Amino acid sequence: MKQLVLPVLLTTLLAACASHAPAPVLDRSTGRAPGATESRSGFHTVKKGDTLYSIALDNGQNYRDVAAWNNIENPNLIRVGQSLRVAPPGPQQEEAGGEVIKPIRTTDVEEVRPIGQAAVPATSAAALKQSPKGGKQPYSEEAWARAQRSEVVVPAMATAKPAEAAPAVADKPAVAASDEVSDWVWPTAGKVGTPFVEGTSKGIDIPARAGQPVLAASGGTVTLVSNAVRGYGNLVVIKHSQTLLSVYAHNSTVLVEEKQTVTKGQKIAEVGATDTDSPRLHFEIRRMGKPVDPLKFLPPH
Repeated sequence: MKQLVLPVLLTTLLAACASHAPAPVLDRSTGRAPGATESRSGFHTVKKGDTLYSIALDNGQNYRDVAAWNNIENPNLIRVGQSLRVAPPGPQQEEAGGEVIKPIRTTDVEEVRPIGQAAVPATSAAALKQSPKGGKQPYSEEAWARAQRSEVVVPAMATAKPAEAAPAVADKPAVAASDEVSDWVWPTAGKVGTPFVEGTSKGIDIPARAGQPVLAASGGTVTLVSNAVRGYGNLVVIKHSQTLLSVYAHNSTVLVEEKQTVTKGQKIAEVGATDTDSPRLHFEIRRMGKPVDPLKFLPPH
């Protein structure tokens, strides 16, 4: 009887083990199984050839914000397959694995104020203190939201900038609150050589002579000066509103810096042939990161 029971028990145990598939291996760096396709809204899976700058541009974001949302200290160090947040995280928003993704915090700020004065959240105070003296803003929900995004807009009339800095905008903030910006000028002189075609070309090409002025098509804030986006050469990106960006590519010389406020028609660069075969300006307008036809914004030419 014992000889019969032992084989039966062994067969039962083997069958039970075989009925349970091995647990999937989860990549803790991305929160998903190897080979899985990223489908979550507000995230981007890094592909070969991607840079943090190109990912931010394609999603209508500032690369500094994308770096902060993902705790990236060196913007040049991202890896294929990495899942990056490309939209602002909501309060206490949690991802798979139960981790909370928050922007990188700088040094803590100790607030000192007279008795009876309203308190200002520490993060907001830290961001506002970065503005020039006289340009600090009183606490408000809007100012607090901008501080969390590290985009504190300082009214131009309150700033005192060095002579070499760009002139300030006197009548409106650098970045418009609304989506639409109606005040545009052509970014350089010349006729359109390559038109915008949705799904084919992301903007227009304007053949021009080398060194010809490149102008800001509308007022805003410079969010990117780089040559790290493949196919664009020396690149300038200006943010005009919460959703609208303009892109100026192939420049020979760039005359502005990141975070600088520019006015409509201000010279920001000179036409060049970087990353292309002849002098030209490649110009784009993007809404929420998606290229749109610049001719629908620019005045008749």
